[in-house]
Amino acid sequence: MSSILRSSSIPLGAARAPRPCADTDVEALLELSPQALLMFDERGQVLRSNPPLRRLAGHATERVDQLPPVLQQLLGWPGDLPRPGAPRELDGFVDGQDGLRHRLRARITALAPMEQGARWLASFDDRSIEDERDLSRLEIAALMGDAEVGLASWDAARGWVPRPATSARRAVGAAAGAPSAAITSVSKELVEPDSLPEYERLQRALRQRERVEVRYAVQHPQTGQRWLMSRVEPGELSPGRAAFSVMTLDVSQEEGARRRNEQLLRELTAILDENPAGIAYFLGPGLVRCNRRFELLLGLPEGSARGATLGELLLRGGVAPEVVDATLAAFVRDDRCATEFSPGEIGGSGRWYALALRRSGDIGRGADETVAVLTDITELRQREAEMAALARERELMFSLSDVGIVYQRDGRIERANQAMEELSGHDQASLQGMPLSELFADEASYLAHSASERRDLATSGRHSAERQLRRRDGRSLWVLSSQRLVDTANPRAGSICSFVSVDDRRRAREQVLLQADRTRAILDSVLVGIVSVDDRGIEWMNRSARRMFGGELADFVGQQIGTVATAEPDHPLRRTDWLTTLEEGQAETFDCRLKARDGREFWVVGNVVVTGRESQQRQLTFALMDIDSRREAEVQIARARASLQRIIETAPLAIALFEADSHKVVQLNQMMSEFAGQPLARMQDQPPLRWLPADLAEPLVADLDRAARTHASVHRELLLPAAPGQAPRVWDVRIVALDARGEVPEQLLLVAGDVTEQRAADQARLEAAIAQREMLVKEVHHRIKNNLQGVAGLLQQNAQRHPEAAAAIAEAVSQVHAIAQVHGLQVGISGPLRVRNVVEAICGSVQRMFGRPISVTIDGAAPHRFALSEADSIPIALTVNELLTNAIKHSGAGGALGCQVHFGEQEVSIAVVNDGRLPEGFQLAAVPTGISGLGLVRALLPRKGAALALEQQGGSVVAALRLQPPAVSLLAPL
Repeated sequence: MSSILRSSSIPLGAARAPRPCADTDVEALLELSPQALLMFDERGQVLRSNPPLRRLAGHATERVDQLPPVLQQLLGWPGDLPRPGAPRELDGFVDGQDGLRHRLRARITALAPMEQGARWLASFDDRSIEDERDLSRLEIAALMGDAEVGLASWDAARGWVPRPATSARRAVGAAAGAPSAAITSVSKELVEPDSLPEYERLQRALRQRERVEVRYAVQHPQTGQRWLMSRVEPGELSPGRAAFSVMTLDVSQEEGARRRNEQLLRELTAILDENPAGIAYFLGPGLVRCNRRFELLLGLPEGSARGATLGELLLRGGVAPEVVDATLAAFVRDDRCATEFSPGEIGGSGRWYALALRRSGDIGRGADETVAVLTDITELRQREAEMAALARERELMFSLSDVGIVYQRDGRIERANQAMEELSGHDQASLQGMPLSELFADEASYLAHSASERRDLATSGRHSAERQLRRRDGRSLWVLSSQRLVDTANPRAGSICSFVSVDDRRRAREQVLLQADRTRAILDSVLVGIVSVDDRGIEWMNRSARRMFGGELADFVGQQIGTVATAEPDHPLRRTDWLTTLEEGQAETFDCRLKARDGREFWVVGNVVVTGRESQQRQLTFALMDIDSRREAEVQIARARASLQRIIETAPLAIALFEADSHKVVQLNQMMSEFAGQPLARMQDQPPLRWLPADLAEPLVADLDRAARTHASVHRELLLPAAPGQAPRVWDVRIVALDARGEVPEQLLLVAGDVTEQRAADQARLEAAIAQREMLVKEVHHRIKNNLQGVAGLLQQNAQRHPEAAAAIAEAVSQVHAIAQVHGLQVGISGPLRVRNVVEAICGSVQRMFGRPISVTIDGAAPHRFALSEADSIPIALTVNELLTNAIKHSGAGGALGCQVHFGEQEVSIAVVNDGRLPEGFQLAAVPTGISGLGLVRALLPRKGAALALEQQGGSVVAALRLQPPAVSLLAPL
């Protein structure tokens, strides 16, 4: 071929001899050749090429330097071409059109020089198929050498294809020999009698060249019984050329495992039958197997449960339908479920059962497998009820916290509260014993945090840091993690860890940074040069400014902006008093010439504005525009406005633009139509009075006037009616003035968002907090009452041991009982204490304490309206207790004793009456204050709204206590 090409090639521009036949033959030869062929001269001119070469290059080419760089390198172009008589052969890799890398072998030879100069002939062969073939041979050899596999192939043209001996041949003791020995060496004498039918089926398939897979057992002289699996795979290498491959695999371990599984199944069945818990196995919806205990617990006859669904079995066992529905719904949702119930018709009314359901196997692939465990937990429930009262107080305080709290020891969680469950997404069972490392984003974060944590705990006993917490669903959220040692002297006693979610704050901060990056990205897209300058010099500039200045940001950071100013001494960019002369937000416009780093000088118009709050570092922001590019800038501005209009139209907020003087709508989006409940056409160019009810339009117009007058943002929440049958919607409305060129702005912008769901959520959280507080207060009063009763019991025991102090102790016990009665009343009611309830409770307590009957009389129009505050309830209760106690002490053993309560319109009178007489000249004001008797009463009375009188009425002594606001309060009528 080289000689033909050599004789037929003629340089471009030379006279061609009339040899059409030779050229035609050469062209036909090039077209038929599968190799990529190329002939070129010393000038790089392509003289000849064929279609494979053009496909390899990706396009038709007339010069060598137009070829891909890889092909030029293989050719040695331009300075490493082979000399005549020294052909070269090189290998290289090129990216093919199929996306894969192909190995090419290039052969280049120099042709005999002609008058037109030297020429070279090159051919390119794709050697990728050889690589794939060699790799396949290597993989097959590795597979056959390492695995217990024997492989033999038969070709109709060549017979058995030679292969090295495999491990499968060694497994059956075959001697090395012909390639077919891997199959024929398994003689019939070695096959176990039970496997002979399968062995005969294999031999028949070999003779008939059919596809088959058989398993059979052989008795090996050295290794004993072995199980083999042989597979025959027929095929066709070419039309009429039959072939097949035989693979033999030692499956002794698999067969042994199967037999062991059957034995384990028999043993497991025996264990289940003796298990005290009822266990059932469901395949799909129906029951496949269960032990007798499962049927007994549900009260079912033996064998009647097979094939029934779980719901049917529970209903037949007397479980309430709503419990069955809830259990099945939870199981369908979570693929596992645990519940407890008390069946109504089995074992009496006091039995309790626990049911645990768990789905096993590949969920979603075929029929699901479910295991149900039913346990009698009656005794456990009784013990739990006894322990619940003791643990309720601690559990209540631990669980009601909004902060996630865990107690950990040795790096594992021993206890967590409800807030931690909600924070992490794990339930209590999952958190119990969970390593703390599983709550970290990854292992590296855990190791880094643990090092800092150990250092802080060793030095101060405390540690606090923000980190990411990994939830059960895989999401991560930022939390403030605080840890404190339980015992600083013994770190192994564990620590208390608290987790407070700061995810919203963290994400808000990241959003601010992201917004800043987006803002800079937007600024990079505008044609106006934006430059930020602080005390240290240039801090940032956008792409347009970098193009104007003729450099990159790194070239200008830290330099003064006057670097690009021309030589004029009064150049605006050389001024250094911008920060002192300009107010916050004030801008100043200028025009000047700039000189770029590449020497260009051009005019710009720009302005400078001071930004940054007083508490932060103030900056100068320069906006520069090349005047020559103003038309292009105007086009970009129009596009930006169009983009802004599209944003307004698609925003999830109601947006409207009003004229400041007439309040007519200039522009609005579709959400504004939902805000007003009117079509857009009716609202366009109309004031709010035309498309809103008067009671809603008037406040809106007032807000528009206030925003136009004050130039400040006006905020209001409006309750607007919704469509018929729907609840009213709450809209957060904000109005700001735009385009203010003087005292009166030209336009007003209204932005409103639907916050109905947000306000409803806020109200729900408030109501939940109030309910939680009331529950805690009642629990505290209950605990105080119990503790006071315990104190009274101790005092009574002391009185029995010390009779000489019995009177004083009895008086103290009476006072403690009075305080306990007040706290006991506060446990059972919500709101303030009624006066009537307090008086009746104190009278009952004194009557039980001293064993004297007390006649209680209540009269008045509305006793239920008079209530005591928490601060005054205990002092007044003690006062009534002391008056009753004194009356008992100073009256005869058989004397009458009564308590009369009269409710007037604005006051309450409490009179304690007993038989007896006051000393001559008795004055209540003369009685000194003390810790008992009338002295205690005087000390306890509220300073305002309470008065006490003690007087003689015939043969009775009357102690009158009068209460009026603020000592008592009047509640609203029922």
